[in-house]
Amino acid sequence: MTPLEAAAVFAAGVGAGGINAVVGSGSLITFPTLLALGFPPIVANVSNNVGLVPGGLTGVLGYRAELKGQRERLIRLGLASILGSVLGGVLLLQLPAKAFQVIVPVLIALACVLVIVQPKLNGWLAGRRTHPHGGPWLWLGVLGAGVYGGYFGAAQGIVLIGLLGIFLEEELQRVNAAKNLLSLLVNTTAAVLFALIAHVDWWVALLVALGSAAGGFLGARVGRRLPAPLLRGFIVCVGVVAIVKLLS
Repeated sequence: MTPLEAAAVFAAGVGAGGINAVVGSGSLITFPTLLALGFPPIVANVSNNVGLVPGGLTGVLGYRAELKGQRERLIRLGLASILGSVLGGVLLLQLPAKAFQVIVPVLIALACVLVIVQPKLNGWLAGRRTHPHGGPWLWLGVLGAGVYGGYFGAAQGIVLIGLLGIFLEEELQRVNAAKNLLSLLVNTTAAVLFALIAHVDWWVALLVALGSAAGGFLGARVGRRLPAPLLRGFIVCVGVVAIVKLLS
């Protein structure tokens, strides 16, 4: 890479880390950047996934106050994220990329709808929830989000926020904190898998890692200050952009 290309990858990492901490979908910045610089799709996806792990960590640390009281829940759901990520990573290395091209935009669109209608659904579900951790349906949904995250990952945060917001009786910032931790587990699991059995461009991964770590820290500071309606609107806007990019 030339110095200018390295700067572009680092800058994309900063943007991705910031967006991932607030919403998710940071890969929609880094992945196209790597493709534009001439990296093969699988190498770009794998290296990007490895590089975004530090950004996920700083995002989680930035939301640590909102994670208090969620330990038991996140242990349960974290297992689903890890199992799903392993399956998704294996699928990435075995299946053609076109396998998810149809369903991914549909998943993101459904997640955006869930985020929009979440306040009304929460009112309707009040008193009907029988499990403080979301029950088996949320566990299965998080497992599916883990498969998607291990396979590609862009907008997995939006899918997770949609699921967690519906099944859990929590305010949005605590849901976002849980999303950050589950996304980190997915990315870390996939990164370990890719490091062992796939071709990682370690220079790319390093540049994305440095950028995403800084971006995750800044994104968490901004995201925690956003009122719930504004954060909800931002999530939906990012989701729409994600769908447009994936369909273009």
